[in-house]
Amino acid sequence: MSQLEQFERVYEIMSASFPVTEYRTKSGQEKLLDRSEYRLLTERDEEERIIAFLAIWEFPALRFIEHLAVDPSVRGGGVGNKLVRKCLEEQPVKPTILEVELPEDELSARRISFYERLGFRLNEYSYVQPPLREGGEPLPLKIMSYPQLLTEQEFLACRAILYSEVYRVSES
Repeated sequence: MSQLEQFERVYEIMSASFPVTEYRTKSGQEKLLDRSEYRLLTERDEEERIIAFLAIWEFPALRFIEHLAVDPSVRGGGVGNKLVRKCLEEQPVKPTILEVELPEDELSARRISFYERLGFRLNEYSYVQPPLREGGEPLPLKIMSYPQLLTEQEFLACRAILYSEVYRVSES
């Protein structure tokens, strides 16, 4: 499967799994494949069809999991758990962070619990994800970190990396 075919399948799962405000346009998402810090981990079924993916940013100081999504037809079977564990077991071991929605409803609370079972910790610092699309609104989220909570200084350093490298915005 070519990188373009792989991307097509990943984008299909992404758009079926996230609200439109939580992922880039197709061309914006595809451009990330040219960035050396960005990569996709995938899980395939018996027919070699991609059924899940993890989108990861690797930086010297941290690893950022931007998206985890599983094809709706196979959710709940442990595939997402397997992909996150695979990522966390990679060398070199370094702090890993991800963004989650505020725990304001059952689904968001379940998502946080999923990551907590994998060893992530919910940090209490205020955090806003810059818009991923032209004309979009900033999105209040929380940062989860592995293997431990972040100090305020670590949180600010992580946010600075995300804003400058992932979202390409200033911290103002």
